[in-house]
Amino acid sequence: MRKSTSAGVMSRPRHALSVAAVAGLAGLGLAQAAIAAPDMAADAPVATAPAADKEKDKNEVSSVSIDAKRTVDPSSSKFTAPLLDTPRSVTVIPSRIIEQTAATSLQDILRTSPGITFGAGEGGQPLADRPFIRGQSSGNNIFVDGVRDTGGQTREVFNLEQVEVVKGPDSVYSGRGSGGGSINLSTKTPKAKSFASGSAAAGTDSYYRVTADGNYALTQNAAFRVNLMATGGDTPGRDHIQFKRWGVAPSVAVGIDTQTQATLSFYHLDTDQDPDYGIPLASKRTWGVAGTDGRTRPANGILDVSRNAYYGLDRDWMKTKADIGTFAIRHEINDDLAVRQVIRLSKTVNDYFVTNPGDGGAAQFVAGEWWMLRGTKSRWNDATTTAFVTDLTGKFDLGGMENRFNLGLELSREINENASYTFFTTGGSACPTGFTGATAGCTRLYAPNPGDAWTGVIKRGPASESKTRNGSIYGFDTVHLTEKLLLNVGVRYDDYSTQGVNATATTVNGVVTGVTYATLPKGGWDFVNYQVGLNYKPTPSSSLYVSYATSSTPPNIAGGDQNTAATPAQVVLDPEDSTSIEAGAKWNVFHDKLALSGAVFRTERKNAQIALSATEIAQAGEVRVQGLELGVSGNVTRAWQVFGGYTYMDSELVKGPYTSVNIGDPLANTPKHTVSVFSTYRVIPALSVGGGVYYVSKMFGGNQGGAGGGTNKVFAPSYTRLDAFASYRINSKVDLQLNVQNLTDKRYIARTNGVHHADPAPGRQAILTLAVKY
Repeated sequence: MRKSTSAGVMSRPRHALSVAAVAGLAGLGLAQAAIAAPDMAADAPVATAPAADKEKDKNEVSSVSIDAKRTVDPSSSKFTAPLLDTPRSVTVIPSRIIEQTAATSLQDILRTSPGITFGAGEGGQPLADRPFIRGQSSGNNIFVDGVRDTGGQTREVFNLEQVEVVKGPDSVYSGRGSGGGSINLSTKTPKAKSFASGSAAAGTDSYYRVTADGNYALTQNAAFRVNLMATGGDTPGRDHIQFKRWGVAPSVAVGIDTQTQATLSFYHLDTDQDPDYGIPLASKRTWGVAGTDGRTRPANGILDVSRNAYYGLDRDWMKTKADIGTFAIRHEINDDLAVRQVIRLSKTVNDYFVTNPGDGGAAQFVAGEWWMLRGTKSRWNDATTTAFVTDLTGKFDLGGMENRFNLGLELSREINENASYTFFTTGGSACPTGFTGATAGCTRLYAPNPGDAWTGVIKRGPASESKTRNGSIYGFDTVHLTEKLLLNVGVRYDDYSTQGVNATATTVNGVVTGVTYATLPKGGWDFVNYQVGLNYKPTPSSSLYVSYATSSTPPNIAGGDQNTAATPAQVVLDPEDSTSIEAGAKWNVFHDKLALSGAVFRTERKNAQIALSATEIAQAGEVRVQGLELGVSGNVTRAWQVFGGYTYMDSELVKGPYTSVNIGDPLANTPKHTVSVFSTYRVIPALSVGGGVYYVSKMFGGNQGGAGGGTNKVFAPSYTRLDAFASYRINSKVDLQLNVQNLTDKRYIARTNGVHHADPAPGRQAILTLAVKY
C-alpha cells in the first residue's frame, strides 16, 4: 500500500489581483527532480539530491550524494505519472541544491533554473518577488503546497523541502494564470522518526543566519516538527541597505504511514529591511547640452554611477508579514483509491515607503553639477485567502489499459486591500540656489547621500479593496495505451468573479482630508482549459513526447492595475488565452542516477488587451515566444554531481497598442540565452568542492527600442556570474560549508523596468556555515 505524508496539494487557486500583462509567454522547462529518501514510491521521478530531513545513503559524503537510484513522488497528485513520463516541462529544485548554494530567498533558488528572471517593482506591481517565466510576469502564480500564496511578499526558504516550477501555460493544473508558468513551494512535514538538525552561518557584510529543524515522534504514528530561522546583514556592494527577518513553522501530524493521516501546520515570517529601488536611468537627465558635465549617454540607458550609490533615506522602510495555517487530511479507501481534503487560511501584509530615484522629476544642472529631487513609492497591501481543496486519486483498468487518475474540486476566496502613503516634507537636505520647483529634498545625481536629513509627515491613505471568488473542478488521467505508449490528458473548468471598490483621497500637507469610494463593475467569467500529451517510451528509462496546453488570464477592470486600457471607460473584458505546443525527450542514464532532458516549445497569446485609440480598447494584442531548453540533473559519476541547463528564447511583441513603438521587439525581462550550472565534486571522502556558473544575455526592460525603435532603449547588459562552494565533513554529525557568492565581484544589473530605475546585483560575499544533525 502506498503511503503519503504530504500536507499540501498542488491545487492552484489563482491570485485575486492577477495582472493580465500584454506579454504572454511560452513555456516548457526541463524535467528535473530531486533525489529523495528510500521510503518514497519507486515509480517517482529521478532527482539530484535528498531532502535535508530524510535518511542519507551510506555512500553520501561531504554533503554530496553519490548513491544509486533514488526517487521521489511529485508533490501534487495532479501529476498522474512520474515526471519522466509527464509530457511537459517541470523543474524540481531539491533541498540539497538549496543548501549547497546557500540560498535564502526565492530569487536565490530560481537562479539555478535557466530561463527564469526577476522584474523590478513597477507597473502596478509591489516591491516584492516578481519572477518572469519565459518572459511572462508570474509573481501572482506562486503557491505553497499547491495553494496560491497571495499578496506581495519576499519569500524565505527555511521551511522548504523543494521548489517546483511548471513552465508554460498551466491553467489545467492551477486555474487562472499568466501563461508563463507557476512556482510551487513544497514545505517540510512531520516524519515518523525523531531527528534534529541546525545550522549557524556567518559571513562578510555583517551576515548571520541561524536555523533549527526538530522532528519529535510523539507515538509510533504521530509527530511534531518545528523549523526556526533568524537572519540579518547588509547587502554586499550596496551601502546602507540592511535586512533582518525571523520565522517559525510548527506542524503536527497523526496517522503517519497509516490509511488516514491528518496534518495541521502553521507558518509565520516577519521581515524588516531597507528597501532598495536601485539607480536612475539615463533618461533622468538631458544629454549633449552645452555647459553641462560633458558626459556621454551610456549605451544601455542606465546612469553610470557607482554600484554602491544609494538614493534612499532613513525615513524609508519595508516590512512584510506572512501567516499561513493549513489543515490537511488524507484517507486511503483501499489500495487503489485515496481521498484528500485541504483547508488553508492565510494572511500577508506588505508595507513599504521607499525612495524612487526616477520619480522626483528631471535632474537639473545647477552650480556646476547635477541635482535631483527624490521621489517616492509606497504601498500597504493586506491579502487574506481562504481555500478548500478536495481531490480523489486512484487507478483502474479499462479495456485492458491501466488508468491513473485524479479528480478534484477547489473553492477559494481572496480579499486584497491596497493603500498608499501620502507625505509632506517640512525640512531636509536643501536644494541648491537656482533649482526650480523645490527648496528641500534634493541630492546630487551622481553622489547621493543616504545620511541626508529629512523631516515631514507620512500618513497612510484609504484602502481600495477587491474580493475574488473562484470555484473549479478538474480531472487528469494517464492511460497506458500499450507498454510503450502513454496518453496524458487533463481538463479544468473555472468559475471566477471579482469586484472592487476604489478609494481616492484628497490631501493637504500629507494629511488625508477627504475620501471618495467608487464601486467598480463586477467581472465574472467561466473558462475551460486543457492539456493533452502523448509519450512514447523507447526504454523504461526514456521518453519522447509531444503536448499541447492552454491557459486563461482573466482581466482586471480596464484602466485598473493592468494599466493597458484607455482611461475613459471601465470595461469588463474577456480572459486572455495562451497556448503552447512542445516536443521533448527525457532520459535517465547511469542506472537512473542522471536525468537528461531537452525540448522545443512555442507559446502564443493572441487576444491580449490593447488600446486601439485613446478611447477604444480591444483584445487584439499578440505575443510569441519560442525556443529550446536543455537540462541535466543528478550524478555523472559517484563523485560528480551536476544540476542545471540552458534555455534559448526568441520572443517578439507581434501586435501591440496603437501608441506602441515596440512592434517586433523582444519582450521585457526575456533574455535570448540563459545558462545555469551548479556542480560539485568529491575530492576525498570528507571534502567536496564545486560552484556555479550563471550566464544571462542582454535583457531589455520595458520601452526598449530595437526593431520597433522604442525611445528609452534601456537594457541590462549580458553577464557571467561565478559562485564557489566547498564542504568538509568533520564527522558523521557535523559539516562545515563555505560559499563565495559572486566570486569575481562582478558588477552587473540584475533587472530594470526600463522606465524609472535599474537594480544592481549584490557584490561578492563569503559565507561559512556549520551544520549539525542528530
